[in-house]
Amino acid sequence: MAEIDRMLLASEEWARRFPGSKPVRPARAVAIVACMDSRMPLFGLLGLDVGDAHVIRNAGGVITEDTIRSLTISQHLLGTREIVLVHHTECGLQATDDIAFADLVEQATGRRPPWAARAFTDVDDDVRESVRLIQESPYLLSKEVRGTVYDVETGHLREVV
Repeated sequence: MAEIDRMLLASEEWARRFPGSKPVRPARAVAIVACMDSRMPLFGLLGLDVGDAHVIRNAGGVITEDTIRSLTISQHLLGTREIVLVHHTECGLQATDDIAFADLVEQATGRRPPWAARAFTDVDDDVRESVRLIQESPYLLSKEVRGTVYDVETGHLREVV
């Protein structure tokens, strides 16, 4: 059975237990920007229920133009005011650099990506850079942002100051 088929079956089970509709505005007025890493169970990790928060995930949890776009919509249209960044240890973006990644993509596809992968070596520095990019954005109503790092080996979350 294909993984997508397993997911479709799981969605039927979910629908049987579905808690009902929630308002479109996140109940806790918070947006989370996190890495797409499958080892990060954000809802359990942060004590969230369905409808509590907006969750924006991408490779590395980095702040890109599209992340700012999503946060701007989240704040202006849907009332969020706090932002939590969740990066993590052993991130795949720490295993490459922007040039090597672009070379890899170009070699495999014949096309060089027009965007940077935003690879990094130090996760704490990358969290601080992400905080800075949010705080400097002219589009956000609230610059209330805090950055964290999730340890994939221990399950602990620590704040980066």
